This record gives sequence, structure tokens and C-alpha cells, in this order.
Amino acid sequence: MHDILPLAIGLVALLYASVGHAGATGYIAVMTLLGMPAATVRPTALVLNVIVATIATAEFFRAGHFRPRLFGPLAVASVPCAFLGGAVTLPTAAFEAVLGGVLLASAVQIIRNSLRGTAALATHEQASGAGNAWQGRAVSLGAIGGGIGLLSGLTGVGGGVFLTPSLLALQAAPVKNIAAITAPFILVNSLAGLAGGLFAGRPLQSVSLPVIAAAVLGGAIGSHWGAFRLPVRTLRLLMAGVLVFASVKLLGRPLGL
Repeated sequence: MHDILPLAIGLVALLYASVGHAGATGYIAVMTLLGMPAATVRPTALVLNVIVATIATAEFFRAGHFRPRLFGPLAVASVPCAFLGGAVTLPTAAFEAVLGGVLLASAVQIIRNSLRGTAALATHEQASGAGNAWQGRAVSLGAIGGGIGLLSGLTGVGGGVFLTPSLLALQAAPVKNIAAITAPFILVNSLAGLAGGLFAGRPLQSVSLPVIAAAVLGGAIGSHWGAFRLPVRTLRLLMAGVLVFASVKLLGRPLGL
């Protein structure tokens, strides 16, 4: 089954990068379904996150959508929390329970966003003027960033699947600006999570060249398309199904399911 890993990773990277994400929840779901050990899943997902988030950051920055005033408070709070989370080694059962919960919550969030459709996105775009006031609320943004950063380090996700809906709900910025903030947020948190793991004495896992190449190609295509619309809802719902299946697999292990 590992022969299909590069293809699956490439598809996940393409889908997630199109909205400024790096794909950690998708990578984790794929690796979990393929039976890879938890000790390998978290660092591998973070490495792939760094690759895809770097590409997405560059693409959205080139397009002029990045907003440093919004990014700053989020990153300042999230990086040390992600480092702390990355340095923590949870017992296998606890790690799988936390990870299963994160995957399930991610699936619910993806389904909600997909069902809301483009009308909701347009509403957020029109409300972006009200979001300018949010850029000055550094304490609130820092609290969001810190919480997501800790979760990122603990589980190996970059946090984008939680950051994007949070900022949309707060009407913090137009959708493309949020995507441009999410990509570097994922990048710095993934690097901090990896650094925390190294600090705790966990070596980096080697990632095969075909998997890296698939992540680069998928990330480049997805982030370049950026606002790609028509197939996204269907693909997101399919990915949500994979996340649900992976979360049930993780959460059901203690029950022998």
C-alpha cells in the first residue's frame, strides 16, 4: 500500500495548498490509514508541511495578499507554544486519542466550510472592512495563535484547518488575505514543532524522494491555482471522509475496533 503514498500525498498537497494550507491533517490521515507508526507520522507530517507551506507562502506573498499586522500577533504567540508542544512526548494511547480528535474536528470543519459554499465567502469579503479593527486586537489574536500553536506541536498539524475558520468567523480579513496569512503561520509552527521534537531528542524521520517530489508538485500546482473553485467542494468532502475514517481508526483502537 505504500506504493500509493506519493500519489496520495501529492493530491492532498494540491488540494490544501489551493486555500493556503499545507495538508498535515490529510498527510496524517493517509499515513494512519496505511498503518505507519505514530512515531513516524508526526515528524513526517511536519516535514511535508514545511515544504508545501513554503511554496504556498511564496505564491500568496507574490500575489500581494500578505498582511503582516495580522500575522505578527498570531506568530509571536504560536511559535513558542508549537515548540513546547513539539517537545512533549505523549503516551501512544494519549497521542492517538488527541490526534483522532483533531482529525475528527478537522473533518467537521471541512464539511461545514464546504456546505456553506461561495455565498458565505462572499459575505466575508464584503465584511472585510469591519475586520480591520481586529488587526489591532493583538491579545485576542495571540490567544488564538497560542492555542493553535500548542495543538500544532502536539499532533504534527500546522493549524491552518483551525486558523482559517477562526479568522473567517472573526471577519479578520478577506479570504485571500487569510490564505496568505495561514500559509506562513503553518510554516513557522511546523518548524517550531520540529525544533521542539529535536530538543526533546527525537530525530527527524527520513522522507523518500518520491514523497517529497509529490508534495512539491502538488503544493506548487495547488498554491498557483489559489482561488480554484469548482472541484474543491467535492474534493474537500472526500478528504473529510478520509479524516473521519482515520479518526475512527485511531479512536477505536483502545476499544479493539
